[in-house]
Amino acid sequence: MPARATEARRAAVLGSPIAHSLSPVLHRAAYAELGLTGWSYDRFEVDEATLPGFIEKLGPEWAGLSLTMPLKRAVIPLLDEVTETAASVEAVNTVVFTEDGRRVGDNTDIPGIVAALRERGIEQVDSAAILGAGATASSALAALARICTGEVVVHVRSEARAAEMRQWGRRLDVDVRIADWAQAEEALRAPLVIATTPAGVTDALGSAVPERPATLFDVLYDPWPTALAARWSAYGGAVVSGLDLLVHQAVFQVEQMTGIQPAPLAVMRAAGEHALAAR
Repeated sequence: MPARATEARRAAVLGSPIAHSLSPVLHRAAYAELGLTGWSYDRFEVDEATLPGFIEKLGPEWAGLSLTMPLKRAVIPLLDEVTETAASVEAVNTVVFTEDGRRVGDNTDIPGIVAALRERGIEQVDSAAILGAGATASSALAALARICTGEVVVHVRSEARAAEMRQWGRRLDVDVRIADWAQAEEALRAPLVIATTPAGVTDALGSAVPERPATLFDVLYDPWPTALAARWSAYGGAVVSGLDLLVHQAVFQVEQMTGIQPAPLAVMRAAGEHALAAR
């Protein structure tokens, strides 16, 4: 049921640290564009220890929550239902409170990656490479399960990470091949490269970008562009940014929490770009 504009409803993003989150900017921009004058969206510093108490105190005015690290896995035992998408990577970044009081967990990062690529015309690839093997890499692998028809090469730094990514590959039914980080330059020749590493880690790879690169999805957005993304663009390759992912996953969150489709993608992206430019 679509939300009534004047109805007082609440939503928020939780995590630790949380002060840097752009989610309030994106969601508030959506509410304003949709005329949801009674809706508010805040941010709260919440960790694993304080999460159960926070959720228990929420009243019927709450529509939903966005979750960032370190809560995406910690929230699962507190939920009544978890979607197949979220269960596939054991990570929830969205909680929707239903009219009958149930807590439903979903993961909008995975369809967000797919939607961000689709916006740039990437519907399907025959192979791909992932740089890094952290939490975001598992979501990237789940997204590739939907659009990649062949092998995914994951470049990792440790055998422990390699074992994790092999496990995710089996679970998601993706043909995963592990490669050492020392060979990361080889990844740049793939039809689609997804960089999931922290800021600065891929900077040294900029000099190895091929003359005709294909598509780079760099999940970072601040600072932007990364050294790798800047060189990729200079060589004429297509670049998808972390802001693209952030906006697309927030679009799905707004639609789920408000019941209104479509959420205003362009308005939300403009609000995010303006906020980043002001930092």
